[in-house]
Amino acid sequence: MTKKLKIAPLALALAFVLALGFLVSAPQQSMADRGAGPLIGTWRMTSLEVGTEGNLQPVPYSGQIVFTKSGTMSVQAMNPDPNAPDTPYTRNGYEAFYGTVTVDPAGGTFDVTVESSLVRDLIGQRLTRVFEVSGNTLVLTPPDPAEGWRVTYERI
Repeated sequence: MTKKLKIAPLALALAFVLALGFLVSAPQQSMADRGAGPLIGTWRMTSLEVGTEGNLQPVPYSGQIVFTKSGTMSVQAMNPDPNAPDTPYTRNGYEAFYGTVTVDPAGGTFDVTVESSLVRDLIGQRLTRVFEVSGNTLVLTPPDPAEGWRVTYERI
């Protein structure tokens, strides 16, 4: 009877290791496989415009956005004005957040679920952005043009 008791835990452990190995090696669909290939990579901000629809004005920002093959996105941006007022996305003129991203290439949108952020109120929020990729240029806008902003990036 003691041999059966020793073999059962060993068989259970072996089954667990085999199952874990399958889960780790099971192919997962990357963002490129889901039609988001044009977004993947690192992009440097070339302009940020804010204001009312049809009357956007440039703001001197710098920053970057990164989309990974595994389905994450991170963004950092900074206003060089040390007296820049806080916004829903910034503190002291700085914006930084990270999260998982889901892309709808047919609709030209993506959603990012914020996992960490300089502005803690953003954590857990799902932000939708409209995107357009043309060559090495990426333009992001809000789904509601009344929000009044447009940011342009170039692939680096």
